[in-house]
Amino acid sequence: MIRSIRPDAVLVQAVIAGALSFAHLHDLAQAAGQTGWKAWAYPVSVDLLLVAAWRRLRSDGPSRLAWCWFLIALVASLGANVATAGFLDLSHPPAWLRFGVAGWPALAFLGGTLLAHSPAAPDPLPEPTERVPAEPAPASVEQPATVRQPERPAVTAPDDTPALPTAEPVPAPAVPVPAALVDHARKVADAHRAQTGRPMDTDTLRARLGVPAPMADAIAAQLT
Repeated sequence: MIRSIRPDAVLVQAVIAGALSFAHLHDLAQAAGQTGWKAWAYPVSVDLLLVAAWRRLRSDGPSRLAWCWFLIALVASLGANVATAGFLDLSHPPAWLRFGVAGWPALAFLGGTLLAHSPAAPDPLPEPTERVPAEPAPASVEQPATVRQPERPAVTAPDDTPALPTAEPVPAPAVPVPAALVDHARKVADAHRAQTGRPMDTDTLRARLGVPAPMADAIAAQLT
């Protein structure tokens, strides 16, 4: 279904402001010695550089490169609007104005190339969403108290009397590690290997992730 076109005051205001700025840039370029189609190309170049810088700010976020060229294009547009308001004698333009208008194409070409081909900043490594608290170490198994038997007459026992069985040590329970934390630890270990050329040890991994030693050991065992 075709949507009906309704008048928008903001859109009308933007069209009027753009047309006036376009005309001022054309008049300034023409007064600086740029005639014919060249005088019309100057406002197009300034507006395109302004739009390209603003688009870079909206898509990739604030950056020094985008803000620099956005301010350059804004100053060029605003300067043309002010210059055509009678502050300069356009019938006898000064030398610095001719110099600036003549050098603008090279400056605009440099800005457009940098905005189009400069890579965006890499995203930082994601922080772990949750940290699992370390489980307390298992308490040692208490041996049963020895029951004192009543005294009996001494009986000669053979030398090969079997020794009493000793209690076997209870293995520590495995520390649960979230899959997201293991993936993050693998990215950190890969980045450390790419920077230093050596695998990351357990102490460095524990310091980078901020987890207890048992969990760091469990994560290192899954990374190997």
